[in-house]
Amino acid sequence: MKEKLAHYHALIEGETDTIAVMANTSAFIMENISGLNWVGFYRASGDDELILGPFQGRPACYRIRYGKGVCGHCALNRKSIVVPDVHAFPGHIACDAASKSELVVPIIHNGVLFGVIDLDAPEYDHFTDTDKRFIEAIAEIFSQQL
Repeated sequence: MKEKLAHYHALIEGETDTIAVMANTSAFIMENISGLNWVGFYRASGDDELILGPFQGRPACYRIRYGKGVCGHCALNRKSIVVPDVHAFPGHIACDAASKSELVVPIIHNGVLFGVIDLDAPEYDHFTDTDKRFIEAIAEIFSQQL
């Protein structure tokens, strides 16, 4: 994992356009965690909602209210969440019916929520604790680039 994180840091180092960094981060995650059907960003807005950012996968929901679905739950609580079965998660928002498990990690910059990184997989119980730690490390590196 350390080598992959060093590669990620080198990939985004020095780039000042946040949208470009989010786009390459989505691609980087898609290449480094197998079995995903969606990975991308939801950005925090001043209206207690998340707005779709760069991603890889099928079209997704444009806006998610804080507290709604897995992403909204993560944004509200500012804590990573691994959901082995999204259909068992109260209030799950089914943007892609093929998704069965989900991992969402908040991005905090100077104590303020920037957004979340969202990963979906088409199989139940897909995400490991190692995946969670990897995406949390990516979120930390990304936040330092803001």
